[in-house]
Amino acid sequence: MVVLAASVRQQLLMFRRNPEQLMALVNAPLLTLAFLAIMRHAERPDLEAYAILGPAVITVWSMALLVSGELIDGERANGTLDAMIAAPAPIGLTVLGRGATVTAVSMLSLLESVLVARVAFGVGIGIEHPLLFAVTLLAMALAMAGTAVVMAAVFVLHRSARIFQNSLSYPFYLLGGAVIPPEFLPHWLQPVTKVIFLSWATDLLRDCLRPEAVENVALRLGMVLLLGAVGFAAGILLLNSVLRRVRRTGEVSLA
Repeated sequence: MVVLAASVRQQLLMFRRNPEQLMALVNAPLLTLAFLAIMRHAERPDLEAYAILGPAVITVWSMALLVSGELIDGERANGTLDAMIAAPAPIGLTVLGRGATVTAVSMLSLLESVLVARVAFGVGIGIEHPLLFAVTLLAMALAMAGTAVVMAAVFVLHRSARIFQNSLSYPFYLLGGAVIPPEFLPHWLQPVTKVIFLSWATDLLRDCLRPEAVENVALRLGMVLLLGAVGFAAGILLLNSVLRRVRRTGEVSLA
């Protein structure tokens, strides 16, 4: 708990010193305006709630990618990555704590989207199942923080994390169902979405907006948490393997 608390405090200080890490929160209202304009032009008021929810999901994912990449690159640029790896505190917990902090802050994008939609278009978002909606957001945040550990493990071995950031953004927006539900994708692509926790989370969040009873809640929430836990476990294994290698070769700052 001490390590997690320290990593949370560290990430909050990083936000204060590097406010550009919060740039995704600036983009979220703009995305909301664009998506809502498209839905209005297409005369699809039934999809307006999706246009509000989508930018929030995109922001959560993009900020998780940002912190994972910038965490390693930032420590490497400052010359502190070697000390971070050599410290007795598990680096996995440090990454998890910082990732969870970023995910929690990125959730503010949902409030931004709701506010912009109300002010600019006079549109609201009706949540018919608020408790389940909140629980799903929490599960998505936990899964996102766990997945960030996997990305951190990969970024240790690569000098430029931005290549991965740019490559992973849009495919996950699409396969994760951020705006377009997976059932609208080609049939051959739909099975791929089932191994991405984001698609389960976004599908469940959308169902919380409808008045009908939400089906298979336990299974769908369980899949979000399971895939997040698998990502966290894989990330810890990969990270430990990578750390053993760079400690043996001494190429941490040169990898």
